[in-house]
Amino acid sequence: MKKIISTISGALFLFAISLPISIAKSAEFFSIGTGGPTGVYFQVGNAICKMVAKIQSAEHGRKKGTAKALRCSAPSTGGSTYNIGQIMQGELQFGVAQSDWQYHAYNGTRPDKVKPFNGLRAVFSAHPEPFQIITRKGSKIKDWNSLKGKKVNIGNPGSGQRGTFEVLMEAHGVDTGYFGSTSELTSSEQSGALCDKKIDAFGYTVGVPNAGVAQSTDGCGASIINLDTDAVKKLVADNPFYAFATIPKGTYKTSKKDVTTFGVMASVVTSEAVPEDLVYAVVKAVFENLDDFKKQHPAFANLNPKKMIVDGLSAPLHPGAVKYYKEKGLM
Repeated sequence: MKKIISTISGALFLFAISLPISIAKSAEFFSIGTGGPTGVYFQVGNAICKMVAKIQSAEHGRKKGTAKALRCSAPSTGGSTYNIGQIMQGELQFGVAQSDWQYHAYNGTRPDKVKPFNGLRAVFSAHPEPFQIITRKGSKIKDWNSLKGKKVNIGNPGSGQRGTFEVLMEAHGVDTGYFGSTSELTSSEQSGALCDKKIDAFGYTVGVPNAGVAQSTDGCGASIINLDTDAVKKLVADNPFYAFATIPKGTYKTSKKDVTTFGVMASVVTSEAVPEDLVYAVVKAVFENLDDFKKQHPAFANLNPKKMIVDGLSAPLHPGAVKYYKEKGLM
């Protein structure tokens, strides 16, 4: 992690010193925390940076550099709760986070998992994210109950998938002792481990389709199990940030039938301390290039501006975002 962020920071520094002095002095650098490099969060962050670069290029072409230049990076990070924590500390200006962890951070309802942060602010929501349990071919895992005694990856600490897996265990009244063994692999490591038979299953909260999931389903015949137990039904009924989701048949090579599970929304968040003009500029870059943004990943194909400013947003909208949405008649 530190190595990746260090590398990106070094690249940004080299880029900054290569700029004309007048632009480098007026440039504002900001970072968006994402997730594992094979996950959709990483794609969200980098798609935002592409849109910022696109609108900056157009504006500076017209204004000859009179406006402040924005320089964006979207490093791979530990995921949802990590991003929120880093935003709270001022190390990141933006981050991608699951809607449930946005809710818990703002409301302080799960201090054991994510630190209370009433300064958290919403920017917009992106794609829906079903929680998926992917099982190894030959593991004989057909449902939640047959995970008992198996080797299961529950995700790295600080990731949204780890948090959701722990919520799921709690809902079923079990802990890690229910499984034969557990591991804490990152999203970029788990598919390879499954195909190498080092684990029998892993949980993943991610948009559909996903390259990491395809690596295990299309690559070594893994399957996604249904998650429609009574415990899951109660979880969805009791929590407004959860909803049932369907992974359509044909999504992956082994998807012979629709899979029923539950999920959250991916949301872009920031802090009340981040300047209004910066948030406004980021929102403008995305919403005025939304067609291009949608092309960056299949999970973004059905994004709807009116839903993006409502769905999955349980923290107040940042004033910079509100300003843009009101100007465009979306609010």
